[in-house]
Formats: sequence, structure tokens, C-alpha cells
Amino acid sequence: MVDRPQPLTDSQWQVMRCVLPVQRRRRLCLRRVVEAILYVCRSGCQWRNLPAEYPAWTAVYYYFYRWQRTGHWQQLNTVVNALDRLAHQREACPSLLCADSQSVRLAPRIHEHRGTDGGKQVNGRKRQILVDTGGRIWAAHVHAANGHDGTAAGALLPHRPWWSWRLRTVLTDNGYRGRFAEHLATLGLRHELASKPPSTRGFVPVARRWVVERTFAWLTGFRRLAIDYEFTPVSHVTWLLIANITLCLNR
Repeated sequence: MVDRPQPLTDSQWQVMRCVLPVQRRRRLCLRRVVEAILYVCRSGCQWRNLPAEYPAWTAVYYYFYRWQRTGHWQQLNTVVNALDRLAHQREACPSLLCADSQSVRLAPRIHEHRGTDGGKQVNGRKRQILVDTGGRIWAAHVHAANGHDGTAAGALLPHRPWWSWRLRTVLTDNGYRGRFAEHLATLGLRHELASKPPSTRGFVPVARRWVVERTFAWLTGFRRLAIDYEFTPVSHVTWLLIANITLCLNR
């Protein structure tokens, strides 16, 4: 039995309505639409199996897809991250980010952007994330699992977004040397390596970079992300952002 997510509190909804286009009057309650999307992310249920207490699944999916195309999920993720940092007496924008990847199985009968990670022996896709020192996701990219980390990571930061004005350093492991390091240099950013000593075995928490592994552990609480069920990598990126929004709002 999946724990049913609690309805949005008034304070949580006030944060979200500042970004989402809720000004126009509608028959549909957008607050209930957002709660339905958060339910799908947490429970992993199919769109057609949404409980009857929520709006029609076609309407919920419409807003999920529309806000994905308009960039509202990315905007909301950035705002929620900044507010969460301020609540923890930090600057709104990060000065240091950590990057890492995780391979995840892809649902059957989906052949687009599929590959096999030779190291992890996972047939599916790879998700790469940029997190701050608190584990908040600021950017994400999903691609076939056979893609190299350093080659594909350029899509994490194709350019410097507005929230990166304080950003100075990106921390990674050895897999991001080469092209990604060169790309960061063109953006005026410093690339630092943080890996465990080669003589050690098993899991070793690496200073300042273990927060990425903790974020991947947090994501396991969202069943929609346990397996990649999406036909497009962009949709999987959106679910990553929605999971991060949920974590920040719950704080």
C-alpha cells in the first residue's frame, strides 16, 4: 500500500501559484490538478488509474505536458530551490554544484533512447543531475545508458542560466574529465574532481560529493522514477524536477 500524499497546504500552494499560470478563471481547480500530478509521481500509477477524487486524467496529463513545454516546471523548481535555501540561511543561488549519473531500467516496448550501461549492466537510460550542497536538483538530463557521462553532460549546462550568477565550481568524478571539463571552461566555471582513493573498495563517502548519492537515494521514494516509463527523456527529466519540488515543499 502506497502512502497517499497529503493535500497541498495553503503555504505550499501560495508558492506554486506564483509561478504557475493560475490567473485565468477555469472550471478546473488547478490546485487539485497539481495534487494529482504529485500523486502520480509518488505512487507511480498510470494516468488512466488516477483515483476518482482527482480531476479527469486527460485534464491532468494535459497540464503536465503543457507546463513541460512552456518551462513552468523548470521555473517552479528554481523558485522552490531558492526559497528552500533561504529557509536554511543560505544564499538563494548556489556557488558550487555536484554532478553525477545513475542508470535506470527502461520499461519494455520502449525503444527510443535505449542503451546498455556496460559497467552497471543496466539496459535503459542514464539520468544525470546537478545538485547543490543540500542535495537540491538544479538541472537534469536523461539519455541512453550507453552514452558516456562526460560527453552527454554538456546538456546539463548548455549555457549559464540566470540562477548561476554565483556559480563558480562544479564537482564531479573522473568520468567527467575531457569534454565536460572543457565545456565548463568555456562557461567560465572551474571543474574539480572528487573521487575516492583508488586503493579503497566499496562505498566511501567523498567530501562534498556524497550529496549526489543521497539525492539518488531520495528519488527511490518516488515510484514513477523507479523505472523509466516515459517515451521521451524530456518527460523523465520533468518527473525528476517534480520529485525535487515535492522534497523541497515538504521541508
